[in-house]
Amino acid sequence: MRNLMAGAPGSMVTGATGADRVRRARPDPVSVRHRGHFAASRPRGPRRSMSRVRMQRDEARVTNEDTEDARRAGVPVPSGRLARLARLGSTGAGVAGRVAAGGLAELGRGRRPQLRDLVLTPGNVRRVTDQLAEMRGAAMKLGQLLSMDAGEVLPPELAAIMARLRAEADAMPPAQLRRVLDREWPRGWLSTFARFDVHPVAAASIGQVHRAWLKDGRALAIKVQYPGVAASIDSDVANVGALLRISGLLPRGFDLAPYLAEARAQLHAETDYMAEGAHLARFADVLAGDDRFAVPEYVASFSTGSVLSMSFMEGAPIESVAEASQAVRDRVARDLIDLTLRELFVFGWMQTDPNFANYRWDAEAGRIVLLDFGATRRIDPATADLHRRLLIAALDGDRDRLRALAGEVGVIGPDTPAGHADRILDMAEIACAELRRTGPLDIATLDLPRRLQAEAIALAEDGLVPPPLPMEALHVQRKIAGMYLLAARLRARVPVREMVEGYLGRAEPD
Repeated sequence: MRNLMAGAPGSMVTGATGADRVRRARPDPVSVRHRGHFAASRPRGPRRSMSRVRMQRDEARVTNEDTEDARRAGVPVPSGRLARLARLGSTGAGVAGRVAAGGLAELGRGRRPQLRDLVLTPGNVRRVTDQLAEMRGAAMKLGQLLSMDAGEVLPPELAAIMARLRAEADAMPPAQLRRVLDREWPRGWLSTFARFDVHPVAAASIGQVHRAWLKDGRALAIKVQYPGVAASIDSDVANVGALLRISGLLPRGFDLAPYLAEARAQLHAETDYMAEGAHLARFADVLAGDDRFAVPEYVASFSTGSVLSMSFMEGAPIESVAEASQAVRDRVARDLIDLTLRELFVFGWMQTDPNFANYRWDAEAGRIVLLDFGATRRIDPATADLHRRLLIAALDGDRDRLRALAGEVGVIGPDTPAGHADRILDMAEIACAELRRTGPLDIATLDLPRRLQAEAIALAEDGLVPPPLPMEALHVQRKIAGMYLLAARLRARVPVREMVEGYLGRAEPD
């Protein structure tokens, strides 16, 4: 839910009184006129005065001068399976055509072309990225999984594609948004709103978020699922997997299958907005009374399987805390790391998406706003126990125990060569040595990602193909890594060892 506060106040106007004339079978045309609001079409009647027409034209002209108007107009989401397949097919055909042309050109120069060099041209990289971003859904989810979980060993060109897909999607245009809401909400829904901003304040892999005001004064954040995403999950995942395989972008020996399966499972879970509403309510309950955090209130009356409504909460990007005092930066990072430990060892539920956009900072109230619970997972007690034993072995510096536990996690498989296993343990020791330090860690100076990435690339070049990790453990590790990266971004100093030790011997620290 990136840039939740990015909506322009000037783009919202009062909802029309003719909203009760909206029809499900044949909805009235959307009257947006670039003004950023929904208004049902008026019935035929006396013509409006020329002064009013001129006023509306002036209003439209001013809005059209906005430098972001073209972007905010949106890109329609292909909703039918054939349309989505055709989009992927045209991408593959375009890449193949460029590869063939590039190969002929190289032969004409007397050079033997390399397939990887032909595939990974800037034009092909941009083409694949743009098409996958417009597909949303499976394409973006797979990109997010790969970039977070395998980014250390991906070619730079593919890493760039995945980073773009992890960041944000294009928005669907107002007319398509209106059709989705007409389908999901009862006839006359617009009459319950005082204002509804058709320009999303966030657009991601599965849906986009809009800000709206009810006539009773409540401000809502309304997440609307892209049409066709839920029905096309299985075919989309298979098609995207095929596109990535034939593109030559994946490292040799990389097993894409478990990522495809997990992308499919995650998408099926995350497109169930009723389930996400339940997760939202659950976290609001377990964090009630904890003034460090704020969770939006779930609004069931405006929620369906494809539309999720909640109270709108003010806040700035969590990265803005980097400009605050050292004490505030330390506190925010400490609180988020503590929340992650509570999720793993106390709650038994974890919001596993560490995207920075899922956290906001309410500086006035001095609290962290938690958003987007679609990736919430039940944590098996066995997984929590395994991570507790891993942390104990790490703090004790017990290499033999770490080796055995790495086998349980799946980092070291039965067929992993002994030399590779030792180097994997050496990588683990890089992180464990920092974890054993007492007192506040200046996380931004640790340089762990660079050192670990260098070791991972060296192992991959030496022929290591890591076995797929159990997905639940992978999600936990992704969340932990995300909190590390956020603490580093904030230049925070956190007493990590003392915080971790508090959760290793009892259910909850004092």
